[in-house]
Amino acid sequence: MAGVIRRLDETVVNRIAAGEVIQRPANAVKELIENCLDAKSTNIQVTVKDGGLKLLQIQDNGTGIRKEDMEIVCERFTTSKLQTFEDLSAIATYGFRGEALASISHVAHVTITTKTADAKCAYRASYSDGKLKGPPKPCAGNQGTQILVEDLFYNVSTRRKALKSPSDEYSRIVEVASRYAIHNSGKSFAVKQQGETVADVRTLSNASTVDNIRAVFGNTVSRELIEVGCEDQKLAYKIKGYISNANYSVKKCILILFINHRLVESSALKKAIEMVYAAYLPKNTHPFLYLSLEIAPQNVDVNVHPTKHEVHFLHEDSVIESIQKHIESKLLGSNSSRTYFTQTLLPGLSVSGVSGVKSSSAAAESSERVYAHQMVRTDCRAQKLDAFLQPKKKPPPDPEPAGPSGGEAAAGPSQPDSLEMDDVEMLEALVEQEAAVPKDDADGLQRKRSRKERQHEEEGEEDLTAAAAPKRRIIKLNSIKELRAEITENTHTGLQEMLQNHSFVGCVNPQWTLIQHHTKLYLLNTTNLSRELFYQILIYDFGNFGVLRLSTPAPLYDLAMLALDSEASGWTEEDGPKEGLAQYIVDFLKKKAEMLDDYFSMEIDQDGNLTGLPLLLDKYTPVMEGLPLFILRLATEVNWDDERECFRDFSRECSMFYSIRKQYILEGGAGEEQEEVNSWRWKLEHVIFKAFRTLFSPPKNFGEDGTVLQIANLPDLYKVFERC
Repeated sequence: MAGVIRRLDETVVNRIAAGEVIQRPANAVKELIENCLDAKSTNIQVTVKDGGLKLLQIQDNGTGIRKEDMEIVCERFTTSKLQTFEDLSAIATYGFRGEALASISHVAHVTITTKTADAKCAYRASYSDGKLKGPPKPCAGNQGTQILVEDLFYNVSTRRKALKSPSDEYSRIVEVASRYAIHNSGKSFAVKQQGETVADVRTLSNASTVDNIRAVFGNTVSRELIEVGCEDQKLAYKIKGYISNANYSVKKCILILFINHRLVESSALKKAIEMVYAAYLPKNTHPFLYLSLEIAPQNVDVNVHPTKHEVHFLHEDSVIESIQKHIESKLLGSNSSRTYFTQTLLPGLSVSGVSGVKSSSAAAESSERVYAHQMVRTDCRAQKLDAFLQPKKKPPPDPEPAGPSGGEAAAGPSQPDSLEMDDVEMLEALVEQEAAVPKDDADGLQRKRSRKERQHEEEGEEDLTAAAAPKRRIIKLNSIKELRAEITENTHTGLQEMLQNHSFVGCVNPQWTLIQHHTKLYLLNTTNLSRELFYQILIYDFGNFGVLRLSTPAPLYDLAMLALDSEASGWTEEDGPKEGLAQYIVDFLKKKAEMLDDYFSMEIDQDGNLTGLPLLLDKYTPVMEGLPLFILRLATEVNWDDERECFRDFSRECSMFYSIRKQYILEGGAGEEQEEVNSWRWKLEHVIFKAFRTLFSPPKNFGEDGTVLQIANLPDLYKVFERC
């Protein structure tokens, strides 16, 4: 027997329709937030109890609802945004069907309190099954609308049981509200549970889109964002938003997609974008994306899903392909950040503070537990055997003492120990070195200048030079005192502590060196650091240098001609003949010979030959390939008319000549060349970096200009390994 077809009761029809539109509390919140935005609200507050099943309250400061409209506001297909079907093709508002409040009122108890700008008071009314329970009652209230939804799905027990826990439903509500908050910068949102004083989502009306992303997802995402934006006149679309770069990834893709300001999903677009990121991110990790796509309203069909979370638009494949190409171009442009992710400001090493990370030795004495990712596994005080075994090299110019400033450290060639010694010779050399350690250590302690000692030195107290001179001239020149004070005032105490307690890792090349400090790995610009080191030695040991005697006097004329022949001199025919310039340089420096010898131990004889250079560090000789340009720059780049500027300029030029410079150092080779390579590496580790511990006050700008770069730290590496 055939079944009888009957017309369903209107109440049943409305509840079925309501079940399609309002599938869970988060759908109700979405519909009500969209109504608030359509009403031009700038402040939206959502209050939730028991995941929205017990209570949902949405309050805004929008235009409100007229008292005359309150009777039909909860009936199906009542709306202020649409009049004819043709209007649907150019719809620019969120709502258009007039089903949201009607659907909610069929599965919950709804109370609306509203006030328009021209109304004298607010009105409150309650609804059930789309009908007004009683006439609206006047009451006190602010402009805008407050909608109270209680006992959601009270009459649909199956749906209520099918929902997950209240906490899960609340997290879905927070997710929906936070997405609208990110998209609607310029409007404030707040979402909280009833009875709580702190909101789980809070954005400000003056916040930008990036500020809102930071408020919702945290700094980890916001600092790795790339702004995207493009427009295609042919396909009639415009897109803007923010996507994560190749340094950020999560286990699940986060795609916040708005099409014509409507929160929607697009599996095709999501899949296309993930294909692009697959080439940049580790396997099974995904990106973060916020995209706002604007398409001509006539090209979009928004009425394809009861909850409006899907839309269809013309030329969908072409638009997605265009967006995919644009995102790929942005990622390609930002891919350089993966070569080095550096941090020029030193975390934990502030200008006035010192890092609080404990070493493993200090941790052993403390009762506090030190976790593996915080443990320091090196000791900055440890010495290496190769510190006692200086590599073989060509005989350097013999350093000789100059008057009272010449000391043991300035006399005689360096010890010809070889890396190829057998075990017996090595032990004998080690015993000899250990016997001499107390004396060397004493010299080192005396040469180490603390801040207090430098202040005493400025007051005229005696101190030892970098060359360990037994007698020291007391310099009372105001210009030198001012230059020393300038160095002291500009000292970065955090960097100073780091260099005093570092562990040497190795040389990348003559310009870059790796060191470890606590749980962090740093890349240092050796050229900048060594140049500043020698400048400070020249200022602090002014007038107290030993002499590095040249084995063969070097004619200044020949040095000047070599410099003028090089491209670095910048010589042009307009400057005049090179021979005349070279002779001028010789005559000029001969006039200054007495001062250079007295203050800087730079010796020039009556015949115009350079016979000696200042000895700035024991066991260190500058690379002589840079000598011609040094002589040229002394005559052209130093202000000889002003005392302070003269001393500063000379020290700057001299420190540049003495510094470690990549262009003058042989980096690789075999045989004798390899011995030269070992020589500069040994000097760098055991002479230059040893001096950094005791003689150096790094300036503050070194923490900002890329001279010191943090490239890794142990806690972050542990996080990476945990994810792998």
